[in-house]
Amino acid sequence: VRQTLLLRADGGFGGEPATRAPSSIPQRPADTVADLALSERAALIYRLSGDRNPLHIDPDFARSAGFDRPILHGLCTYAAAGVAVARAAGASPLAITRLAARFSAIVYPGETLRLSMWHEAVHIAFTAQVGDRKVLDSGILELTV
Repeated sequence: VRQTLLLRADGGFGGEPATRAPSSIPQRPADTVADLALSERAALIYRLSGDRNPLHIDPDFARSAGFDRPILHGLCTYAAAGVAVARAAGASPLAITRLAARFSAIVYPGETLRLSMWHEAVHIAFTAQVGDRKVLDSGILELTV
């Protein structure tokens, strides 16, 4: 398991910035585009997984962290995108063997993800946007054969 945390307004750690891996997104129009409307209650439901971070439920806490309102859990966005990409490929989410993506912006409950997908030889590359805001980049989904 590999995890990277981005803590807004924190920094000053010194050192050189990390190198960014090249994008897995092909330089051609997407093969498939699908929209996924997220429930206004998505954060409330996802909270049942045990993530009790007040950033996802408490408007005052979210404002104190610099957001207009509570944001959706990153893992909820990630999982919803993975399920939607698998289904758009005609596969069950149970067939997912690899899911990776770079978080690039926040998502609010009730927003609609626009998933753009490129069907490559061994995986599906994808991005997710909310309006003009790219929220997931360099996505890769692999399925069992």
